[in-house]
This record gives sequence, C-alpha cells and structure tokens, in this order.
Amino acid sequence: LSILLSLLVPAHTTRSPDCGGILTTSGLRYLAEVSKSHAESVLRKDLMASPAPDPSPTSPSRNQITSVKVAKFSLTLIPDTGMRLSIEVDLGITSAPSTTKEMRLSILADLHVEMNPEENLELVTSDCKPTLEEVQSTEEMDSKSSGSDVDKQINVEKICLEVSKLLLFPNERLMSLAAPFPITPSCQVQYLPLAAPMYSEQGIIISLQTTFQVAGTVIPLPVSPVPFSMPEPASSSPSHLILAFSEHFYTSLFSALEESGALNVSLLSSLTTATLAERITQMGSLFQEDLPVVLQAVTRSSPHVVLEEDKAIVKLFLTAQIGAGSSLFQSFLSVNVDVTARLHLSVVDTRMIISVAAIEDIELSLATSDVGPILAALLEELFLPTIREEVPAQINVVLRQGVFLPHITSFTYTDVNITIHKDYVLIPCNLQLEARTG
Repeated sequence: LSILLSLLVPAHTTRSPDCGGILTTSGLRYLAEVSKSHAESVLRKDLMASPAPDPSPTSPSRNQITSVKVAKFSLTLIPDTGMRLSIEVDLGITSAPSTTKEMRLSILADLHVEMNPEENLELVTSDCKPTLEEVQSTEEMDSKSSGSDVDKQINVEKICLEVSKLLLFPNERLMSLAAPFPITPSCQVQYLPLAAPMYSEQGIIISLQTTFQVAGTVIPLPVSPVPFSMPEPASSSPSHLILAFSEHFYTSLFSALEESGALNVSLLSSLTTATLAERITQMGSLFQEDLPVVLQAVTRSSPHVVLEEDKAIVKLFLTAQIGAGSSLFQSFLSVNVDVTARLHLSVVDTRMIISVAAIEDIELSLATSDVGPILAALLEELFLPTIREEVPAQINVVLRQGVFLPHITSFTYTDVNITIHKDYVLIPCNLQLEARTG
C-alpha cells in the first residue's frame, strides 16, 4: 500500500489547480440576456423551415409558423446540481389565409457541465420538458387536433435534443477555454480544467491548472503547487466573473519566461572602456581603443513571485557579464545581480498586463574579475544606474503583449478590479459579448 501511495502522490501534486474562476449568478443572468436573440434566430431557422410538400392533395392545408419570438429566457443556478434553463416562445401560426393563432412553446431544461473523456468541458442536458399551448385564435377550432398538427410539425423532441445550442456558449466555445495562448514567440500558456465545475450558492466554480510550453515542450513546474482552492465571495458579487490566480501561477509564468531565454537581456551602459580605466587601472592594459561597455545579463536561477496584501513582488537572480566590443564581446567582469521589484497588474480585453514597476532592492556582488579586486561601493557606483533603469525596461518589452486570461471565444472582460492578497490575486470583472464584425 505504501508503494502505491508513493506512486500516487507525485501524480496528484502535478494535478493541483493554480487558478480558477467563479461564474456568478449575475454572470448567468448576463449569459441568458445575450443568448436570447441567438436562441430566437436558432428557433426561427428550425421552426420556420418550409415543411415538405404533402403528397395527398385532399389533405387540409398545413399549419405554417409565420413568427417566432422569444418572450422569456432565463438561466438560474441549482446549487450542487447545475443550471435550469427556462424559455418561453410565442409562435404565430397560419393554417389558411384567414386563420391565425398564437401558441406558446415553453421549454424547461436542466443543464450541467461535464468533463468528457478528452478532458474538455461539455454542456450536457439532463432533463428537458417542452409544452405547447394555444394562446388565442381568430376562429373557433378544434384546438386539440390543430395543436397535435403543430406538435408534429414542431418536433419538440428535436428541440430538446439540441437545447444547449440555444445558449451562446455551446461546446466549441467551452473547448476554446483550453486553447494554448502565446506569451512570447516561443512561450505559450494553456489552462486545463481539472474536473467538472462545482455549483455553489455564489456561482459555478471551475478549477484550472496552468501549463507553460517553451518551443512546444511543456516545462516542469519550478515547485509543486500548494493545492489552490477558489476563494468564494462572502456574499453574492455584482461582477459576472471572479478570476483567481495563485502565487504559484506567477512564479511558473516567470520561470517559463526564464526557460525560454526571454529574461536574458543585453544592457548598454553609458560608460566606455576609457572612462572605466580612470577608475579601474588594469582596464588600460586590456583595451587599447575606447569601446562601449555592455552588460549581458542572464538568469542564474528561477525567478520567484511573492504576493502580499496589495503588493506583488518579483525576485530575479541574474549574472551580468560586463565587457566591451560590439562584434566580438570580451568580458572582463562577472557580477551577480539580485533584483527585487514591484509588479503592476492590469487587464486589457482578455489579457493580464504585467509590468515591472519600481525596483525595491538591488544587490550586486563580484563573481569573477580579470581586472583585479573591485570594492562593492565602486561596483554599485559604476553599474547600478544602468541596471536600475534598463532591467525593468527590457523585461517590460518582453511582457508588454500580456498574458491571456482563461476566456471563451467572443467574450471580453470589462469593469475589471484587481486586488492582490496574500498568496493569490483576485480579478472580479464583467463579461461583454464582442460585437460581430463583417
């Protein structure tokens, strides 16, 4: 048993969520609101399709559905179970030039999201009850027989089979949630659902695990994530969606950037070999001509992100080779550079924009020297201004495209409010259906 458990533990730790989201009851109401016109066009197409010509010439004229209007469309949450979809459709029906009547088609369906064998999320109908009743008619008819005629024409079973298509987030959109998104040309992020969502009083909770790919290969996580659970709001939130990202997510992101080489930067100093020779005498014997001084900084270990209340910090561990020459770089100093910097987070559309804001602390220490011993104070005086200015600027160039947030096609985020807490970041936002172009 102990051997079996030891085999299970590593497998379990690699399947821990590091971010997630809650689609709130307000979000469900918004999805119902934007699905209403979509449902109407789908039903209109299905119900108003011209019936096949009747082979019997003696048969009475067929009922023709001439108008379809969705009067009510609602999505409500059933805690621990799923969602209930309620639709009321007003149908205008003509069976002869002078005969029109109105009927009401009501659909009540229970829906939930499952994880299919391909590990994609899938919207499933567990129960569906359609009813059809006459509202008013221009002439007295045997409503039973006319109702059953319409029943045959409408094929309510078919509507129930495809009821999930009346919503604006059918399964192709749910699958888009797990698509890989680019961060840099060689680095991608992918959010993988770990299980079917859970349904609480506050909303639909989904747990995700992030994987980062460098040049098409999934990189191992720098540390095993501490199992992360979505912090539920104490009361119902006015936001449509609440996203949460763990500290581990941000550390993994910077580790992926480090692995891809995106954090290795070349910094041009305002110094030259001649100005350096005035402070470091042995420089004169190394370089006969005056050359610009360049710092080539590479990461020497994985970056680390720390989240505190209202504060996100990244710690970068770099080694800077200091040298001269543009075509042929000749290093004469190697300096360890440890940078602690504040991170600024914002959201544009469906991307989180992360930027290195203020540098809080820099530590320089001499690693190797071809020009003799150099005092720490002189190192700082000569190279600190360049490092302080250039390292954030160059890393922000790498980060400026932003990191795609988990999202489904055609929806973007608005009214975003970011709060940083100890160990996690909370992003309440509203959904907005993008206007179709073309």
